[in-house]
Amino acid sequence: MIIVLRPDATEAQISHIIDKVTKLGLKPMVSRGVERTIIGLIGPEDVIQAQPLEAYPGVEKVMPILKPFKLVSRDFRPQSSVIDLGNGVKIGGEKIIVMAGPCSVENRDGLIAIAKKVKAMGASVLRGGAFKPRTSPYSFQGLGEEGLKYLDAARKETGLLIVTELMDIRNIELVVKYADIIQIGARNMQNFDLLKEVGKIKKPILLKRGMSSTIKEFLMSAEYIASEGNLNIILCERGIRTFEDFTRFTFDVNAIPAVKSLSHLPIIADPSHGTGKWNLVSAVSKAAIAAGADGIIVEVHSNPEEAFSDGEQSLLPENFGKMIDDLKKVAEAVGRKL
Repeated sequence: MIIVLRPDATEAQISHIIDKVTKLGLKPMVSRGVERTIIGLIGPEDVIQAQPLEAYPGVEKVMPILKPFKLVSRDFRPQSSVIDLGNGVKIGGEKIIVMAGPCSVENRDGLIAIAKKVKAMGASVLRGGAFKPRTSPYSFQGLGEEGLKYLDAARKETGLLIVTELMDIRNIELVVKYADIIQIGARNMQNFDLLKEVGKIKKPILLKRGMSSTIKEFLMSAEYIASEGNLNIILCERGIRTFEDFTRFTFDVNAIPAVKSLSHLPIIADPSHGTGKWNLVSAVSKAAIAAGADGIIVEVHSNPEEAFSDGEQSLLPENFGKMIDDLKKVAEAVGRKL
């Protein structure tokens, strides 16, 4: 249920409503738009429906949210959300954000070298995995805290923001200490306990779509995070499993405009995992931006042949730079900038 307030509703009236519904055991979520303030209510439907909400001072109308994903839907917030990532970097607006870096953090000097190169070419965020979810237990699993320290060193050297993956609830405090943006990977998209825990922190969360998940399931996972109070969620389309085996996954470009129509959250594209082939990354990135993506996250490595993971889908810095030049033209064509 959402409570739509009158344009002239006062802060005292808003506080009164929040206090009343909180005492009833409901959780209010306030969304302040340009023209209207909306209060979303989370809790038992019978309790909500039993309240004379329209009689509260400052209320214009009360509307049910029919979609199962309530807080992340455009019913709750009609305007697109713009999320402040830090250092003046915002996602969801006119500017398309580029996140780039190696799949895995391998060593300090190599990471800093890549960070400098991608920043010079237009990246605002450095990606790199310190904890790596791998299909095989014998594959490289990441450097752990040592890798996080290397990311921190790269941030201090370049000023880039850091996005890195959190896999385990036990590592939340550790990852929060170092990361600007916390990534929840595809394999953990429906790890609901983990989603609820990151919902309790205020840092931006990058949520990747599960490899076999529907768009509805994707948005319901985002709802788990939002229901705990954190609406700073960035969605990421990274490809899904289909019968096609030429590419690593099938990049679902449909998901970008579909999510945009259903949710106010920003969505970015991961063409590296979506294709699994470095020579397809540029083309899919162009398609994603044309479809409305608010950013891209790509893997860049100075020597893909020697990469600890995902070398076959990693761009060389020079190829990354050429791709960025091409993407600027696409962004301009659709009224955005890179």
